[in-house]
Amino acid sequence: MAGERSAERVVAAGARPGKRPPEPEAEEPSLLAPAPSLGDGSDSGLSDSDSEESVFSGLEDSGSDSSEDSAEGEDGASSGEGHGVTTGQQVQIAGTPSPKTEAARAQGDDEYMQDSSDEEDVRNTVGNVPLEWYDDFPHVGYDLDGRRVYKPVRTRDELDRFLDRMDDPDYWRTVRDRMTGHDVRLTDEQVALVQRLQSGQFGDVSFDPYEPAVDFFSGDLMIHPVTNRPADKRSFIPSLVEKEKVSRMVHAIKMGWLQPRRPRDPTPSFYDLWAQEDPNAVLGRHRMHVPAPKLALPGHAESYNPPPEYLLSEEERLAWEQQEPGERKLSFLPRRFPSLRAVPAYSRFIQERFERCLDLYLCPRQRKMRVNVDPEDLIPKLPRPRDLQPFPTCQALVYRGHGDLVRCLSVSPGGQWLASGSDDGSVRLWEVATARCMKTVPVGGVVKSVAWNPRPTVCLVAVAVENTVLLLNPALGDRLAVGSTDQLLDAFAPPEEPAAQPARWSEASEEQRQAGLRLRICHDKPVTQVTWHGRGDYMAVVLAAQGGSQVLLHQLSRRRSQSPFRRSRGLVQRVAFHPARPFLLVASQRCVRLYHLLRQELTKKLLPNCKWVSSLAVHPAGDNLICGSYDSKLVWFDLDLSTKPYRVLRHHKKALRAVAFHPRYPLFASGSDDGSVIVCHGMVYNDLLQNPLLVPVKVLRGHTLTRDLGVLDVAFHPTQPWVFSSGADGTVRLFT
Repeated sequence: MAGERSAERVVAAGARPGKRPPEPEAEEPSLLAPAPSLGDGSDSGLSDSDSEESVFSGLEDSGSDSSEDSAEGEDGASSGEGHGVTTGQQVQIAGTPSPKTEAARAQGDDEYMQDSSDEEDVRNTVGNVPLEWYDDFPHVGYDLDGRRVYKPVRTRDELDRFLDRMDDPDYWRTVRDRMTGHDVRLTDEQVALVQRLQSGQFGDVSFDPYEPAVDFFSGDLMIHPVTNRPADKRSFIPSLVEKEKVSRMVHAIKMGWLQPRRPRDPTPSFYDLWAQEDPNAVLGRHRMHVPAPKLALPGHAESYNPPPEYLLSEEERLAWEQQEPGERKLSFLPRRFPSLRAVPAYSRFIQERFERCLDLYLCPRQRKMRVNVDPEDLIPKLPRPRDLQPFPTCQALVYRGHGDLVRCLSVSPGGQWLASGSDDGSVRLWEVATARCMKTVPVGGVVKSVAWNPRPTVCLVAVAVENTVLLLNPALGDRLAVGSTDQLLDAFAPPEEPAAQPARWSEASEEQRQAGLRLRICHDKPVTQVTWHGRGDYMAVVLAAQGGSQVLLHQLSRRRSQSPFRRSRGLVQRVAFHPARPFLLVASQRCVRLYHLLRQELTKKLLPNCKWVSSLAVHPAGDNLICGSYDSKLVWFDLDLSTKPYRVLRHHKKALRAVAFHPRYPLFASGSDDGSVIVCHGMVYNDLLQNPLLVPVKVLRGHTLTRDLGVLDVAFHPTQPWVFSSGADGTVRLFT
């Protein structure tokens, strides 16, 4: 019986791996005897299945040395002697380990060479932190002892990697471990695992996702219950809680609180969604409803047979076609048809229906409460124009004689003479008081700019024609001034070694001197503007050139030219000298820059917030300036206040061509392509805490539009409150 029990015990131990079976009796065969392991004499070693598990799991007991095995064998023998069941074969098995145990010991000798744990790498104990933190460090983490795990030195370039890819047959299965920085070669099992995961299969090969499910609770009636627990007493006794609920429901039915359900009416019911709303409520739907505006009824012009006065003539039709769609009174051309059947389909029907639909559902409509405000309270308190006199109010003289549009004009410092330049290739000199043309100087090209020298003792006019600036002595007025001007020009002595200059100075021939020409300043690019400094010795020139030097300064006494800027920022439109300080104002398309000529630095940058600056003028005191633009804006700047506009005036309907300040009176004027000159009162106070007063006082009209151009230049009389204007109609007009 003892032998049979021990055999059953050994078989049971083989059926349950991982458990230490009891010691076998002597009657059992020696093949079932397990190999001994560390422990006291009463326990035997691991069974065959235990040794297999230790081999495949990579775990090995620390007592796998031969000396400890022999000691364990002696202990096992002594314990076997105690039981009297040890045989020679068992001693031999205990003394010599089995092949599986040797494989386990060989794997356990270098246990950390191949780690089979589920972690990425147990040697780098940096934790769950982003590895990007170690990009700038030579190490990639820390091991169990706290020492740094350094990155391997990578000195291989792309060519070395290409050679490795060609020579190494295992290159395709080599990956880089981000935790340690080393290259790891994947085994066949790992490659197969990756391929299975990429194809959407399970990682375990032995897993069968389609194995039959075990139905623990089947539909068949079994003779044994799932649980044999005795039934509770409450399962066959009436519930007291339900009895209380039923009694409450019966009492509610008796009292009429609980009504029995009525049969539902299958017919659908309709009701007014807004019937419960108060029609007098402020937020009521119908009170806030704003109906859509109705379309205007058609008039006589939309008839298929309109009256003759509604039909447009050929000139009216051409004018209608040239207008913008938003400026047309009628969006269609009235036409006459003999009968209603001859009327064709309306070409813009679909477009107008579409725009009507957009207006109905895209344009928000809301009811606004009307505020009873006196319109006079909304108008700012401005002084009356009669209190701001004197200013020009009416047209006094018209200077006729030019054959083409007059682009520029300039008044002499004494106010007696007027110079004008035109596209007909001539410069005309007028007497202001009588509108008589005193002299006509042909220059052979379009005159872009004219500027009279501001010194009263010098009689000199600068004229910009194509690439040249001409200096004319008109020989008008005081003969002493005319003679001193020629003496000033003739007193120049050329230097022995002329320096390189951006412009070429040359004297006029004798025939040209008879016509009034004294000097020629030739440039490489066309000249668009010429202006004098207040002392009359320097003048600034604007060249129509992209990039490079667009602004040049000329000194008359030394006949010297220089470029103040190495390169110009943007396309320069206008320049002006400051009346009191050594400043030069340069206006480009989008901004106005203020340069200090002595320090040679940028002092201030003004932002007019305009699309294209067209003109520039500086106040005689020097603390304010105005800019005109092609987008119908006149911008006033206070240089002591800010770099942004103090005031933006939008009085003109078209582009501004010229702006000007009066040298004595608080007036400034602007000329536009709409054919009007607007005169404004601009008082600048000595008190710095008081803002300038800007009031438009008069709109002066007189020029006719030619080629969609109106007033091209404006200039004030130096002593009187008069303003001159030149237009595209070829006339110069004086308003007094």
